[in-house]
Amino acid sequence: MSVLNILCFSNESFAKELGKRTDDRDVESYIFKEQRGDSQDALTFLRPRKHPEKIRPLLASLDVVDAAIIEIQRVDASLGEVLVASSIAGIEKGVAVINPEEGGWVDPNQVKTILNQAGLQSWSISERFDPHEIKEISWRFLDEMSEIRDLRSAEKSCVPVDQHFNVKGVGLVAIGTVQSGTISKHDNIVVSPGGFSGVIRSLQVMDVDVDVANSGDRVGIAIRNMKDGSLERGALLSVNGDEDLFETHNSSSLTYVRAPFQKRKIEIGMVIHASTDLQFVVGRVKNINEDQILVEWDSSLTIRPNSDRRLILS
Repeated sequence: MSVLNILCFSNESFAKELGKRTDDRDVESYIFKEQRGDSQDALTFLRPRKHPEKIRPLLASLDVVDAAIIEIQRVDASLGEVLVASSIAGIEKGVAVINPEEGGWVDPNQVKTILNQAGLQSWSISERFDPHEIKEISWRFLDEMSEIRDLRSAEKSCVPVDQHFNVKGVGLVAIGTVQSGTISKHDNIVVSPGGFSGVIRSLQVMDVDVDVANSGDRVGIAIRNMKDGSLERGALLSVNGDEDLFETHNSSSLTYVRAPFQKRKIEIGMVIHASTDLQFVVGRVKNINEDQILVEWDSSLTIRPNSDRRLILS
């Protein structure tokens, strides 16, 4: 099975046309499966339900997606924020779907100008909402990502924890998306940071028991022999021996790229937030040298130095 995770910024009825809802926390998941040749592949549309009131669901979605479908009912600040965030996250595959509210109108030329200004020149514009067309475009995106998926799967394993809970008769269960590598039933796994360890008792992908979970899979991991309190949101799971993939920082020297439309200058003493692999960490700027900044974090930040995903600062 190949899976493509897609940001879906839209209203609820739009998302329901694209897939079956399976998760309705701060980020809703809508899944569409299809048999394609010998493989049953899947599209997972992630809708940050609490945006624009909260930015964290949007950033959490951008941590795991490789494409975006944006419904444009009107041109406003929240749309601008989503487009800029998608741009700085490096989302090059996307569709802006013009779907105005009843009695409203959105100018396609204005949308094209905004996409270009936001650095999303590679995105296309659809002037009508056709769920079948959106799915066909998404399948094309999935096929175009095959080489990147192979490269990620060949890397060391990393699963950021999104949720965790205890299930009677099963034990500790962690939910997350495989960002790189693969994990298998009976693997010994390690938590970073912390160093806690356990054994994978079983795996589920889309409510189906599997022996292996691959890059891009949303996976449920039943873990035995792991202490209560070992997991928290943003903890990184890896197969034993792969944990040297990570670096844990109390402070970081970063090269930053200014976001489109950014007016405020970064200054010494400024408080910023970093988002990566479902971590959301507060820091303070200690030094600036042109496009280099030194940030001291309030709590440790664990990163994958060779990741093809970007650390987002807000």
